[in-house]
Amino acid sequence: MDSGCRKENVAVDKRVREAGLRPTRQRIALADLLFAKGDRHLSAEELHEEAVAAGVPVSLATVYNALHQFTQAGLLRILAVEGSKTYFDTNTSDHHHFYVEGENRIFDIASGPVSVSNLPDPPEGMEIANVDIVVRLRPKRRD
Repeated sequence: MDSGCRKENVAVDKRVREAGLRPTRQRIALADLLFAKGDRHLSAEELHEEAVAAGVPVSLATVYNALHQFTQAGLLRILAVEGSKTYFDTNTSDHHHFYVEGENRIFDIASGPVSVSNLPDPPEGMEIANVDIVVRLRPKRRD
């Protein structure tokens, strides 16, 4: 293992620890796959495929568990876009998304003039944490 890899693993280990999670071998391997490529949107199945291709011995159930633990710890943001189709976003800042129907592809909307008005008052004792906007796209239909 080269020194660059060790530095990345140390950074991932620290990130997982600071989120309050125990840095198990599988969590570190999955976090490394998730965060090494910058901001991205992945399903559990896609991360599992990446892990298997990288030689990480992990079950799909373990990937789901880790993703939900990372989400609860604030490392990921969860996006439910199509029924049971869920994506995990490594960018946890407030932002919105485009979703390309039929391609199962999601990407960030560049910050700009998206606004939401007339939100309902939350129930007693609750506050609005954030508002997720997913704009669904499809190829233009020919007339």
